[in-house]
Amino acid sequence: MILPHIPERESKPRQTGVTMMMDKGMSLRQAEDIVQVSGHLIDFAKLGFGTSMVSNQVKEKVKVYKDAGIKVFLGGTLFEVCLIRGCMPDFEKFIDDLELDAVEVSDGSMHIDHATKCEYIRYFSSQRTVLSEVGAKEADVMTDPAIWSQHMQAELEAGSSYVIGEARESGNVGIYKNTGKADYQLIDDILAHVPREKILWEAPQKSQQVWFIKLLGPHVNLGNIAPVDVIPLETLRLGLRGDTFMDVLPAEFEKYRLK
Repeated sequence: MILPHIPERESKPRQTGVTMMMDKGMSLRQAEDIVQVSGHLIDFAKLGFGTSMVSNQVKEKVKVYKDAGIKVFLGGTLFEVCLIRGCMPDFEKFIDDLELDAVEVSDGSMHIDHATKCEYIRYFSSQRTVLSEVGAKEADVMTDPAIWSQHMQAELEAGSSYVIGEARESGNVGIYKNTGKADYQLIDDILAHVPREKILWEAPQKSQQVWFIKLLGPHVNLGNIAPVDVIPLETLRLGLRGDTFMDVLPAEFEKYRLK
């Protein structure tokens, strides 16, 4: 069925409107099922935090994703786990063995000198797509909005394809208040200084996905999406769900908006 007034979405591989799915330890069979039903909508699959170290058939699962045109990377926490232990050669061998085509560089669990972080971004970006995450995973660690913007800009210059706004899988730290509501001041400052098409906003909660789509439109880059939420998110992008029903329609339809 062809409907008028539906946002036109780029097909994969695309640069904007990307969806990053969070895999927190799915089985090979579950990954196959997800790819079958929604693989055409997923641009990145993140094997969350350290799950790839304790899961079976990870390499086989990576192949399933890659065969569907999905770039796969490990959660940035594992990068930090290896960095703080001086095991970066082992980390690099691990991602080589898994034949990953992307890598996340983050500093959400430990302090890393920002110049050093950018060096890692430059190094990995010569071989793979780099996504770098900005923001702490602890709610009581506060960062000046100007620092967020400066770090994001520097990381893009160092070679990151996307900079990720930290929120964790819970969606209540980083770019969000502990209530899950967006930190408007922080996000406005980031958008004033960083190209929006280069930002991937972590938005695990439906209310957060709706908020960003209303703010930035259907082609906003969103991440930490649960596997079961990939298709519901796409309906939000296209106005096929009540939350964004009116947002994709021309002004003459405004008279039908519920009061």
